[in-house]
Amino acid sequence: MLGFSLLPKGTLPDAQRLLAARALRGFTDGYVALLLPYYLTLCGYSPPQIGVIITATLLGSGVMTLGAGLIAYRFHNRTLLSAAALLMMLTGIGMAAVTDFWPLLIVAFVGTINPSNGDVSVFLPLEQSLLTTTTPAPSRTALFARYSLIAGLAAAAGAQAAALPALAAPWLGLTDKGAIQAMFLLYAATAIAVLAIYRSVSPALGVDKASSQPPRTPLGPSKRRVYRLAAVFSIDALGGGFGVQSLLALWLYQRFGMTVAEAGTLFLCTSLLGAFSQLAASRIAARFGLINTMAFTHLPANLLCILVPFMPSLPLAVACLLGRAALGSMDIPARVSYVMAVVSPPERPAAASVTNVPRSLASALSPALAGYMLTISSFGWPLVVCGMLKVVYDLTLLAMFRSVKPPEEVTEKGKT
Repeated sequence: MLGFSLLPKGTLPDAQRLLAARALRGFTDGYVALLLPYYLTLCGYSPPQIGVIITATLLGSGVMTLGAGLIAYRFHNRTLLSAAALLMMLTGIGMAAVTDFWPLLIVAFVGTINPSNGDVSVFLPLEQSLLTTTTPAPSRTALFARYSLIAGLAAAAGAQAAALPALAAPWLGLTDKGAIQAMFLLYAATAIAVLAIYRSVSPALGVDKASSQPPRTPLGPSKRRVYRLAAVFSIDALGGGFGVQSLLALWLYQRFGMTVAEAGTLFLCTSLLGAFSQLAASRIAARFGLINTMAFTHLPANLLCILVPFMPSLPLAVACLLGRAALGSMDIPARVSYVMAVVSPPERPAAASVTNVPRSLASALSPALAGYMLTISSFGWPLVVCGMLKVVYDLTLLAMFRSVKPPEEVTEKGKT
């Protein structure tokens, strides 16, 4: 942590504004993800209806993210981010004002509600593309490490804020439902602050002054490479769905009798380890390359995941999980940095959306199968499958992309 600063060397001040917007969005996502199912219960909806609405938010986020990436080449990213902030404001107002099922379903689909702990949203490809233009290539991975860290810490703070409605309702004379609706209005108010931040970003940011002609398609010469990356990343996401936090907690309850409080402490520690470990990714990548960083930090983490079910005691299983957390997230900033580096600047928004949306969809396929596996055996087969699929991802990534280097790595190799 020595020598850490908010912005890496050579980064423009506009990056700090984008990081601030990401922090605000992360905070609201943190409490909305926890309050949404409870709010829908208070609105009188059954579990299947709640499932439909939450599924609509996931599908809508995927469609909007993909759409934003595919049209971004026609507009300035600053303009699209401002429009997304306005949509966020309308989403908060709509969630607070609408309680009938079909209108609520429409708000969930077209809005910006994010019910997961990740960020697949309309903002993602636009922010990542703009951030890349604020920093020199050697600092790009470090900047995305800070982007991920700030998002994770803000989401954790937001999750704690989910307790505010229960605490504040008696003091304000509100029902539980009314207090949560106030939190959705806070979501809308936060969107106004996010909009102000986006409008303060320099209009020249992200403008390719060297190009005399605007691109005609969202993906040009890098199309095949981006599609291959999306397919390989989906293997990783499919494996990750077998080890989602809720299912891991269920297995720990069944196998070792871990209490909810103990599981909460464990997941807090793993989240913090994963978030702060990303800061090391840039230094490792500077020495060994982005693809090597992604694969060779990920491989031992996945082997530890496979070992967890074989541990005879809870302390040994926890040790493996902590080790996995310390190593398993360093690929995140390296992955984003790599995608942004190996495509041309006009292709970056589309590349970000095309590589992220399939990951989100793939990760949604495996939890149901993992849950079924836990009903027929307490051994922890989902963790074994999770680790094995991720090992396949690491080896496939190495085989397919080890020779496809970002420009700065080619330049460094030429110097040596």
